[in-house]
Amino acid sequence: QVQLVESGGGLVQAGDSLRLSCAASGGAFNNYIMGWFRQAPGKEREFVAAISRSGAYVTDNSVKGRFTISRDNAKATVYLQMNSLHPEDTAVYYCAAELRVGVRISARKEEYGVWGQGTQVTVSS
Repeated sequence: QVQLVESGGGLVQAGDSLRLSCAASGGAFNNYIMGWFRQAPGKEREFVAAISRSGAYVTDNSVKGRFTISRDNAKATVYLQMNSLHPEDTAVYYCAAELRVGVRISARKEEYGVWGQGTQVTVSS
């Protein structure tokens, strides 16, 4: 059974950087599309970025140019480098895995079958 564990969240000031990590276990990580989503209080969970097994990626316009997704298949880990953080980036950040092979990268949270527990990112102004 695939399990995902996020880490790296914290409290930072506007303009700072953070790198989130998501370690996967129990499955064939190399085959999965991996995604990052976030959920702010009172809001729906929203797409941030996703990366295919070959390294092709998609980033939401709201974070494009500031956030970068990457993966290390040897370590079964996906990362989210977040630069120039804004207070509106405050949210719980979730890692997710799309387990089906041969599908395209999707921004729809319904496409992802496995989720981590989330890590809190708080950006103060």
